[in-house]
Amino acid sequence: MRVLLVDDEERMVAALRRGLVAEGFAVDTAATGTDGLRQARSGDFDVVVLDVMLPGLSGYEVVRRLRADGNWVPVLMLSAKDGEHDQADALDDGADDWLTKPFSFVVLLAHLRALLRRGRPPRPSVLVAGDLRLDPASREVFVATEPVDLTPREFLLLEYLIHRAGEAVSKDELLEHVWDRAAEVAPNVVEVYAGYLRRKIGSDRLVTVRGVGYRLVA
Repeated sequence: MRVLLVDDEERMVAALRRGLVAEGFAVDTAATGTDGLRQARSGDFDVVVLDVMLPGLSGYEVVRRLRADGNWVPVLMLSAKDGEHDQADALDDGADDWLTKPFSFVVLLAHLRALLRRGRPPRPSVLVAGDLRLDPASREVFVATEPVDLTPREFLLLEYLIHRAGEAVSKDELLEHVWDRAAEVAPNVVEVYAGYLRRKIGSDRLVTVRGVGYRLVA
């Protein structure tokens, strides 16, 4: 099994490399995000162990670019941060697993074995409604051939609507699936974001269903 270890902490990398080699892994290393991305793109790795804070490109950016390339090698992110938002960002960007520093070598091995058992995840299908195209993997949206820049919340709203293209979707349903019910949200938040979305994708593609909610035109 071939592992790419991307981290700029030299002593930790040396220790992990020795341990992984002793466990039968072939290990390549990189000390910057730029070099890690280059190697991940050019090499046939079974798993990438990727630190978040790196010179050059951050771990977040490396995994985003890999997924945008259609490279679905399993990625285990490492970080000294243990905040839930940091973990959520990594997973949303395309990472498969997360491990907080400091960690034991035994736990790292267990995470690697779990990722290797799963194998490479399938690329999520591109969602299409008419000339509207949404790629959940790269987080890109196109109207015809023109890219559309959406905020994370706008993307989630459009992603849910495109799954239900052609159907009337109530505001309550959108609140439940696109917003956190436990969070404080303004009563008109769905209308506000529907307005934002209309301006970006065209008002003819997202229509109001009076007394119900909205329908994305299929």
